[in-house]
Amino acid sequence: MKDLNINYEDKPCYNICFRPDFTDLLDTFNSNVNRQYDNICIVSDSNVAKLYLSEVISVFKQTNSNVCSFSFDAGEASKNLNTVNMLYEQLILKRFTRNSLLVALGGGVVGDLTGFAAATFLRGIDFIQIPTTLLSQVDSSVGGKTGVDYKGYKNMVGAFYMPRLVYMNLETLKSLDDYNFACGMAEVIKSALIADCNFYYWLKVNHDSIIKKDYESLLYMVRKCCEIKGHVVEIDPKEKGIRAHLNFGHTLGHAIEKLSNFKLGHGQCVSIGMVCAMHLSNKLGYTSDSDTEDVINTLKAFDLPVSVSDLSSDDILAASKSDKKMNGSKIKFIVLKSLGEAATYMDFTDEDLKYSIEQVLV
Repeated sequence: MKDLNINYEDKPCYNICFRPDFTDLLDTFNSNVNRQYDNICIVSDSNVAKLYLSEVISVFKQTNSNVCSFSFDAGEASKNLNTVNMLYEQLILKRFTRNSLLVALGGGVVGDLTGFAAATFLRGIDFIQIPTTLLSQVDSSVGGKTGVDYKGYKNMVGAFYMPRLVYMNLETLKSLDDYNFACGMAEVIKSALIADCNFYYWLKVNHDSIIKKDYESLLYMVRKCCEIKGHVVEIDPKEKGIRAHLNFGHTLGHAIEKLSNFKLGHGQCVSIGMVCAMHLSNKLGYTSDSDTEDVINTLKAFDLPVSVSDLSSDDILAASKSDKKMNGSKIKFIVLKSLGEAATYMDFTDEDLKYSIEQVLV
């Protein structure tokens, strides 16, 4: 399947390359980036480093002898300025310059953190993405959003900063456990719901082959999500309009994620947030009861939660109001006008939001 080109400000910016392994990583890097670097640092986490770090280091050592690595403890708890500071220190000690490169090897946390470090170190150095999880391949590695959490608040510190290349080895998805694969499926389902009802129906029909991680099914699914997000990002790179649709399920999902102290995964919380958003879409008269039930059943089929316990609607509502998507005193909330078509709505009352939250509390 052909590589996907992503434009930025009406100009070609970078390619997303879909591959079955790392065999042509070096050739793809050379043909897409076409630049010599004085230093390369491969950033990973403690889980991914065990699986792929040595292989990727050996690839880049063929083009540059000054290759080092930086790993941190896996998980959202490491996605903060303390970890970034440790990475900065290593780059300084290794004498990295503006002609150096960072390589993000891992999931969404690794990609977001590495991209932010690249955007801010020496006022900006190049980086590339090698996403290894479903969530990062279908969502976080595409579009140039980088950032870290601040005191538990999601992605409060960040920058829009584009990679030079996104290289996806789809074989890495087969190393994911059921939990991480399901978390990625939340973003897949979100992409379908906001932009393409036919893709949503395809997901339901091809459920079994997706769960079995059939390569052709994964390839079609991942590329389709990248096409959807890439199209949105090209239209609205700085999230001033339609790009906000990508946040379907995220506003209340982020609040639930924070209140759970990140014990619930990002994808799990987005799943619950999408159920809230479906109830609000229904309240506006856009979608039907059967649409909501259908989405809930689809989420369950892909092993995603549709409810949460031990939290209160008041606490979730309060946490949602610290979200970076607030516009003044109002929450920029994403709803569905129909399955496959999203819209922004900003006139929900606190009572409306609490109603939707209460639908997912058990």
